[in-house]
Amino acid sequence: MNEIEKYVKPYDDNFTTMVPTSFVIKMRTCKIWQLFRFIMINIKMLIVVRKSH
Repeated sequence: MNEIEKYVKPYDDNFTTMVPTSFVIKMRTCKIWQLFRFIMINIKMLIVVRKSH
């Protein structure tokens, strides 16, 4: 473990969080897109449940 810690720099660029793009922010706040995704996820869940029974 100590050998690994030698090479890890805690504030290096590899450890930053992703910043959402403007397109991602628009899609997260778009009610139409959210409704579409909600419907698609529910359809996928129905398919999985139907396969299990």
